[in-house]
Amino acid sequence: MLRVYGCILKKLVLLTVVIFCLSLLIQTGCRGQQGKPKGAPDKEPNILLYINETGEKKNVDMEEYLMGVVAAEMDPNWPENALAAQAILARTFTMENINAGRVRELHDADASTSTEEFQAYDPTRINAGVRNAINKTRGEVVTYDGEYIKAWFSASCGGLTASPKEGLGFTEEPTPYIKSQIEDPGITITTPENKGWISVIPLEHLRKAMQEFTGNDPGKITSVEVVEWGPSGRAQKIRFNSQVVSAPEFRIAVGSEMLRSIFFTETPHIQGDSIIFNGKGFGHGVGMCQWGANKLAQDGKTPEEIINFYFQDIQIQKLWS
Repeated sequence: MLRVYGCILKKLVLLTVVIFCLSLLIQTGCRGQQGKPKGAPDKEPNILLYINETGEKKNVDMEEYLMGVVAAEMDPNWPENALAAQAILARTFTMENINAGRVRELHDADASTSTEEFQAYDPTRINAGVRNAINKTRGEVVTYDGEYIKAWFSASCGGLTASPKEGLGFTEEPTPYIKSQIEDPGITITTPENKGWISVIPLEHLRKAMQEFTGNDPGKITSVEVVEWGPSGRAQKIRFNSQVVSAPEFRIAVGSEMLRSIFFTETPHIQGDSIIFNGKGFGHGVGMCQWGANKLAQDGKTPEEIINFYFQDIQIQKLWS
């Protein structure tokens, strides 16, 4: 009888373990077992790069190209692990965009040197730190459910990250791998203007920008009000006179350098012939914050740990060696 009970107990324990494992697989979506993205190369690709400044095209090996990207997108003198995290995202961004064929449609090439079309590129800034960062992450990309992620990053998120919808107005597809509303350590070491800035934008410049991106002339701007705020505190919709516009789109139309972010710390107001914006951060605040990556690297975090700080349920895969 004891032997029978013992056998039944073992079966119950085994059944419990199986159920638990199945539950974990369902919750994680089997992400730990995902293969490479469809069409992913197994050796370093050679890409066709369109040089926007001259109109010429040149073939360049992927890792060589990425050195020029990382050197342009991040201060090349920053900690190597921060540069390496940037390298992983830049490689992911490049592969995802090549797959989508965005630059192919524009210039019949794989990538371009335009920040508006692709990402920054400046090989003159390459140093030993950048080379080491590229080499130590060679072939590494970030995937979610077997597909390249949207590898977003910004300079400074002002201490709190944003969702793609909030920071970019992006709703084309789900991005559950993006962590939002996480406190970013970079705010403790970033430059003063990222902790708090004031932007004075002429009303006439705003009027022209709105006319260009909405197709409607708002007329002389006499009032401004933020009518919707996002979960992290960023502006989502702004009303000028009676016209309501998307805050992320408005920032791009006005100029991302002129309006550093939509993370306003005060309500915008008209003063004379200008509108005064007060805010913090620099960029859309989605994905990896570069100043945060800097701080995490200073704290001894690996490139992979830095990536996982900003993204969740992801896999970092090595496509080529």
